[in-house]
Amino acid sequence: MFVDTAKVLISAGKGGDGFVSFRREIYVAKGGPDGGDGGKGGDVIFVADSGLNTLIDFRFKPELKATPGQDGSKSDRHGANGNSLRIKVPVGTIVRRAGEIIAEFMEANQEIIVAKGGDGGFGNAHFKSSVRQAPKMAEKGEIGDTFEAELELKLLADVGLVGFPNAGKSTFLSVVSNARPEIADYAFTTLTPNLGVADIDDGSLLIADIPGLIEGASEGKGLGTAFLRHVDRTAVLLHLIDAYSDDVAVAYQTIRNELSKYSLDLTDRPEVIAITKTEGLDDEIIQMQIDAVKAVAGKSPVFAISSVAHKGLNEVLRALRQKVIESRKVADLIDDTDDDIATISLGPDKIAESWAVERIDEDDKIYYLVTGEKIEKFARRTTFGNYEAENRLRDIMKKLGIAHELRRRGAVGDSNIRIGENYFTFLEQ
Repeated sequence: MFVDTAKVLISAGKGGDGFVSFRREIYVAKGGPDGGDGGKGGDVIFVADSGLNTLIDFRFKPELKATPGQDGSKSDRHGANGNSLRIKVPVGTIVRRAGEIIAEFMEANQEIIVAKGGDGGFGNAHFKSSVRQAPKMAEKGEIGDTFEAELELKLLADVGLVGFPNAGKSTFLSVVSNARPEIADYAFTTLTPNLGVADIDDGSLLIADIPGLIEGASEGKGLGTAFLRHVDRTAVLLHLIDAYSDDVAVAYQTIRNELSKYSLDLTDRPEVIAITKTEGLDDEIIQMQIDAVKAVAGKSPVFAISSVAHKGLNEVLRALRQKVIESRKVADLIDDTDDDIATISLGPDKIAESWAVERIDEDDKIYYLVTGEKIEKFARRTTFGNYEAENRLRDIMKKLGIAHELRRRGAVGDSNIRIGENYFTFLEQ
């Protein structure tokens, strides 16, 4: 069974909590703090596997969950880190979070952390200083990334076969490659994309047989857009047109129109055109069909082939290989050019430290909302209700300049401050 989309709940491990503890030794009346740190939660890691070609496994694994880190303990014992979860996905898989692409797997063995485990919280031994001899606070472990991921598989191939149902795509693929697609004399024989490797001269081509298109496919008719996505990743298109079509030129233009409606990028995709099933036609008729397509196809090369009679196949494969080589060179040139363009932006550390303060006037209360990656991270690790932990968060706000901005905005000692879902007063009450 071929499955090219799936949804799955991904949960990285929570970080372990820090521990509050003091040494208890004989002859030592007041031992110092010795609470250990919590362990880091496990990550969820996706690994691209060239041996997979479907997302079917995710239909039976609706949740992927890494293990949490263990809490710290006394005697400065660090909690064990959680085990990361490694999941294999097919090459060509795209991972989206809330509609945004967060990972794309373009080559075998590529690894990406798609959900990071939460950091472990510091134990009270971490907070001992010359002015704080007996800290009675520890940090909570952070929650790991948790979200519903949308997975989509787009086949990666050198050549994509496109054309109306029953245009001879499956037969062509079965003859020129090692693929064995289903072949029958009715429309929509191919319900799932097939891949095959065709050898030609001293090279080879990875060819994808895309299920047949019909007029209106870009709007969901027939097999719809479910398989049009696979055309996106192919370097070159091979348009196959049945020689017995009522009008070969119209058949070609119809497919081109559907591809352009789905993605404007496909309009400029290199292409080769082949008129199929010519084994029973006179040369004069074949030439008429070729001329009709050339009249609307611009500079795209047009061939006449017979997969059954093995006629004209090598010429088509050579033309495709040349187009693929040229296409890859252009892609590499674009990549190199992009690398040479200088960009100016904030570094990740500066972005993390940035923050914002907003005064919120609601019907029943007024509070100051503080946002920012770094300060929100500290807030998540704070045990609210513990005065030492809250005072530490206030100290961090001073160091980052947030406290000064709060005063400038009108905050006083008993003003409510909100970070994330937590509220506390501007100064200790």
